[in-house]
Amino acid sequence: MFFKPVYANCPVCIITVGGGLLIAKKLGIDDLLVSIWISGLNTAIAFFLAAKIKNKLFNSPYLWTVVFYISTLFYLSYTKQLGHPGNSYLGIDKVFFGMTLGMMTFFLANFTDKFIRMKNRGKKLFNFQKVIVPLVFLLMVTFIFKLLL
Repeated sequence: MFFKPVYANCPVCIITVGGGLLIAKKLGIDDLLVSIWISGLNTAIAFFLAAKIKNKLFNSPYLWTVVFYISTLFYLSYTKQLGHPGNSYLGIDKVFFGMTLGMMTFFLANFTDKFIRMKNRGKKLFNFQKVIVPLVFLLMVTFIFKLLL
């Protein structure tokens, strides 16, 4: 019996999160909180894309994450959505801060997932662990910064 590999970060999930981000922005949710999830979405797309690429040189999810991060910052800067006076946290633009925080959170969540699997002899502890761990990490960081704002 042959099984096809299953990728946890599916395109449908990615599109759903993207639509949710647009709605959140329209509802007036703080830029820092929305940008954490924008970066989480970028990172999820990067990890999904890297898993599909066969070329060894271009299949690093971290490389694609940095490319998406820089591309998004360039786009936001070009459309003048970065650097608004008063839209800062600790003197750093909220969008830039949130995107950086979201990317680092996703990396930490990915490391934690791999660490859990390593400690459990390569097996997951629960179903959808690869999805739930980053989701919980992003939710925790969002909640912490919601309280701080």
